[in-house]
Amino acid sequence: MSFYQRDYLGYGASPPRVVWPGAARVAVSLVINVEEGSEFSIRRGDAVNERIYDMTAEPFRHPDIAMESHFDYGPRVGYRRIVRLLAKHGVPATLSATGETARLYPWMFEDAVGRGHEIAAHGWRWEGHQGLSGDDERDRIRKTVDALQQAAGTPPVGWHTRTSASPRTRDLLIEHGGFLYDSDAYDDELPRVVRTDNGPHVIMPYALDTNDMRFQLPNGFRDGAEFARYLCAAYDWLWEEGGEVPRMMSVGLHLRIVSRPARIGGLAAFLDHVVAKGGAWFATRRDIARHWLKASEGEEGNS
Repeated sequence: MSFYQRDYLGYGASPPRVVWPGAARVAVSLVINVEEGSEFSIRRGDAVNERIYDMTAEPFRHPDIAMESHFDYGPRVGYRRIVRLLAKHGVPATLSATGETARLYPWMFEDAVGRGHEIAAHGWRWEGHQGLSGDDERDRIRKTVDALQQAAGTPPVGWHTRTSASPRTRDLLIEHGGFLYDSDAYDDELPRVVRTDNGPHVIMPYALDTNDMRFQLPNGFRDGAEFARYLCAAYDWLWEEGGEVPRMMSVGLHLRIVSRPARIGGLAAFLDHVVAKGGAWFATRRDIARHWLKASEGEEGNS
């Protein structure tokens, strides 16, 4: 069975009347993607080097030392800058990490868990799953869970594939067991629950527009102020709708991107704006998924 069936209606005009904790209008999910060291690199035996818009020169067929250094900024500098800001606001986040990163710098995962953040799975490597065989994909899921559990002290309950999942990814996550949710969806702003032979599974949609990766696009964010304006505009709109129906906002962050000195202020301004306006429940994706699942089970029990 495949759970990647296209649905053009969704909740339609009648979204569930889920009440967020504290009667919040918007559940705000901050996702810190941890990928550094897991990108493609000829020096580690890959056919190509990772490409991003910050660096335009391509050292074809040769190791890209400059690109590797760009990624290394994330764990060396970016992580501490981001978590200090989150601690200042008392905001939890979900670290969506590849299994390889947990092997490369396990200290980060121990520190993040100690700060109250969630560790979720972002694949074994920073790669799509669309071309993998079933056995290869099953093995990557297993290795990812093992590595993150060893580094964080607890297994991940969430999963998000880089770019595209395969048609069987969700089935394999459910088969593996232990996963509460996955974020391999961009088609909604609210969670939904699918019923499986292994129990309920929550789909937690993700967003690519409220995401700092757009700093690296030619038509993306130019500076932190523009990033903040975009995030604040999204929150304000969801806040208005959240007076009648539940709303969720996903904000995608990357260690090596938003942490740059001219960008981090945009995240700070957004957090200040949300706190001042009120109505937000800042929560990990794990906690949002658990709350949604409990609420949906309650609705079924009352139907």
